[in-house]
Amino acid sequence: MATPTSAPSPYVVDDCRGVLQVFSDGSITRSAKPSFNIPVHDDGSVLYKDSLFDPTHDLHLRLYKPAQPTSGHKLPILYYIHGGGFCIGSRAWPNCQNYCLRLATDLQVVVVSPDYRLAPENPLPAAMEDGFAAVKWLRDQAESEEPDSWLADVADFSRVFISGDSAGGNIAHHLAVRLGAGSAELGPVRVRGYVLLAPFFGGTVLTRSEAEGPTDAFLNWELIDSPLVSIAKHYECNL
Repeated sequence: MATPTSAPSPYVVDDCRGVLQVFSDGSITRSAKPSFNIPVHDDGSVLYKDSLFDPTHDLHLRLYKPAQPTSGHKLPILYYIHGGGFCIGSRAWPNCQNYCLRLATDLQVVVVSPDYRLAPENPLPAAMEDGFAAVKWLRDQAESEEPDSWLADVADFSRVFISGDSAGGNIAHHLAVRLGAGSAELGPVRVRGYVLLAPFFGGTVLTRSEAEGPTDAFLNWELIDSPLVSIAKHYECNL
């Protein structure tokens, strides 16, 4: 009588810096924390809290505002969308939090830092749709009879700016294409400008820096073009 054989154990087929791993059975593990360990520099000059903006996908955003605004006027709103190759990253990572704390105090703005669904479980354009949902959340607050008190007290809905770095810069670009300087979909919310920080774009032809870049760089072409991270050929990124 034949002895039943056990199924082989899943093995890693793709690895992104140890932070994200894809296994042979299709399962995925992702570290909740980044591989770098840096402290959050919170001196109390900025207040922050989390809010749910998409119950369907359990997506949250983090609001920041100066504890003691220096202006007697309502403050502009700045969206900051984190990077991470569309695969990793979070509003709660310390690098993201430190940046938002500094933006809020140095620029005297209300910062909105949303999360978005990550690949590869959620292929593009899920991240772009989530970015748009985060902006629509602001519209809902502006039109609500009972908006979030943090926004109602200090935020100027007519002065909104959208920024992001790397993958977040790509999302900001697509929001700019979709919304331009304003949109009837946003009602009283007016987007006044976009700031793209090293936006994650790519293509099928290597640029000189990609072709000649050092192979031991943290973000080299081999990693970017791997099956796990590669979205350079995706229509959302090939611009």
